[in-house]
Amino acid sequence: MPVSAQDNASQYGDSRKLAARARLHTQYMVAEQAWFPWVGERLPLATGQRVLDIGCGPGWFWAAVAESLPRGLDLTLVDFSPGIVAEAQERCRAGPFAVLRAEQADAIALPFADGSFDTVVAMHMLYHLPDPARGIAEMHRVLKPDGHLAVTTNGIGNMRDFYQLATTLGSAPADPSALAFGYDTAERLMSARFGDVTMAQHPARLRITDPEDVFLALTSYPPGDIAGEAKLASLRHAIAEAFWRGGGVLDAEKQTGLFLSRKLA
Repeated sequence: MPVSAQDNASQYGDSRKLAARARLHTQYMVAEQAWFPWVGERLPLATGQRVLDIGCGPGWFWAAVAESLPRGLDLTLVDFSPGIVAEAQERCRAGPFAVLRAEQADAIALPFADGSFDTVVAMHMLYHLPDPARGIAEMHRVLKPDGHLAVTTNGIGNMRDFYQLATTLGSAPADPSALAFGYDTAERLMSARFGDVTMAQHPARLRITDPEDVFLALTSYPPGDIAGEAKLASLRHAIAEAFWRGGGVLDAEKQTGLFLSRKLA
């Protein structure tokens, strides 16, 4: 990452490959509070606000926190993939929104007027852009004065033991999203555009008990999703060894954070 438009089309035509990775976090996370509710509590949302979610994915976040949201939000869902947008709209249709819109759009050329939204949310998506700074500039443009940008991403130490296994496929031994747009880059680019940024890290780790879920996650994105039989066999061997060393478990510490900035009036 970042990935090309062609890679995005392959990865996110629908939510199947994304779900293979998300399963690790829904099935094996050890935390006092799950990720989506934790983020939801920290978003500066209020009744009647206009909210834009860029890179909304399948709408999992809004469905998960629906019961705790302020009533009457005007929510616009945007994603690069038309298939994902349609899935998100259907999933969020029953939510507590006064208005719900969904459309395909490019994060670096948003089809909205200046100052349109009270809050812009970009959860784990800026590392997909070839130029994250341009994406942040667009988010700043469509925010109202005093509006907030909320960005989530991963730190370079995220799930280090998990990503170490990907070296058998030729990947770096680190979270590719953090290499492209990690904590340091998020703070630098948001500070440069907004002048202020605050950060909170979700306290959590993974305790994975099924080797097959590790294999499916690591082969859901490049280069694992195009690897040949020899490399896939090497990956399975590395996973089996890791689970043997861990007594049948793969522990992976998480580094996942929320960054908030406010647009000056």
